[in-house]
Amino acid sequence: MDKIIIEGGTPLVGQVTISGAKNAVLPVLAATLLTQGENEILEVPRVRDVKTMVDLVQDLGAEVDQHNGSRIVLDTSGVHKTEARYDLVSTMRASCLVLGPLLARLGEARVSLPGGCAIGARPIDLHIKGLEALGAVIKLEEGYIHGTAKKLKGAHHYFDLVTVTGTMNVMMAATLAEGETVLENCAREPEVSFLAQVLNRSGAKIEGAGSDTITIQGVTSLRPIECSIFPDRIEAATYMIAGAITGGEVEVLNCLPDELEPIVLKLREAGVDVAVNERSVKVRSHSPLTPVNIRTHPYPGFPTDVQAQFMALMVLAQGQSVITETVFENRFMHVAELRRMGAEILIDGHTAIVRGIKRLSGAPVMATDLRASASLVLAGLAAKGQTLISRVYHIDRGYQEMEKKLSKLGASIRRVK
Repeated sequence: MDKIIIEGGTPLVGQVTISGAKNAVLPVLAATLLTQGENEILEVPRVRDVKTMVDLVQDLGAEVDQHNGSRIVLDTSGVHKTEARYDLVSTMRASCLVLGPLLARLGEARVSLPGGCAIGARPIDLHIKGLEALGAVIKLEEGYIHGTAKKLKGAHHYFDLVTVTGTMNVMMAATLAEGETVLENCAREPEVSFLAQVLNRSGAKIEGAGSDTITIQGVTSLRPIECSIFPDRIEAATYMIAGAITGGEVEVLNCLPDELEPIVLKLREAGVDVAVNERSVKVRSHSPLTPVNIRTHPYPGFPTDVQAQFMALMVLAQGQSVITETVFENRFMHVAELRRMGAEILIDGHTAIVRGIKRLSGAPVMATDLRASASLVLAGLAAKGQTLISRVYHIDRGYQEMEKKLSKLGASIRRVK
């Protein structure tokens, strides 16, 4: 199993280009199941989760004509299987996104209960309730979600909690349902809006994506998808914090600054100089960091996927900061590993109290989930001495060639077997 070794203490300097958004391409790949024909997706990040989703769609009967570099071409004409196997689904929670498209197109879906990062329950019942509102009959049996529907029909549904993948799943299913569907308390993330735009270009009739209420007029069929994936806002935020935590000067290229506003504002509050341009952000940090309190929220609030990285930064602030996690109930697993490096962090329920220290010390640490692994890389970059990170397959799930990009910025980082 691969490990990453970091010799910390070097300020990062230079430019880094952001890859396509993992959380945008995964639902688009699931959405191809609604179509029959050749789909083309560009600007695809080369990360493990994308490969997993491509393998899953292929196993369902799609023919992958090309998956080289950042371009995927796949033909969904032959999709006929209704079961998403455990061995494909168990490593990634986003794989449950095939549930809605399979029900809408084939009238049946048998999808293994999803796995992935152990950062909370992320209950699938929000998906199930939405699909049941459209007329699906769903049972949980032997670790699988088994759904059937002769014909999905439009409905008015309210999500009990804001759910990104739940909103996407029900929205995709509703595109081929009979009549009008109104979804309320929807997620507003850019990835939801993007999916709606992609589907609309393929013939769907979706209005309101990006707001709390989405209205879908069902259609009988969709054309194959053609799209380019937009830049990954979480990857951009991670490299912005990398520049700040090392006291360096990093320009993040190919990003969408409007989507990064909470991170920009909090970095500035921490005393970091942040210059925003149309498609780039430059971060400079030469002075002591000021402690900042953050509270995660669904978009457009501070993203839960950046909480761990920002906590690593606050470990080196001069004073006490309070970080509150409101989205997932088990997203402080990186705290124990940061403590191994000298961090002073107290946990009280969903709140972490961080008392800043002058310097982290390199240590052997273990990645526990995708974003926690990124926080350990950031801490290692700033630490004195060597940091050895194990279970780095978590990093590969969502960051394209992370160690190569950091090396170009001057980091002493390498991967070993």
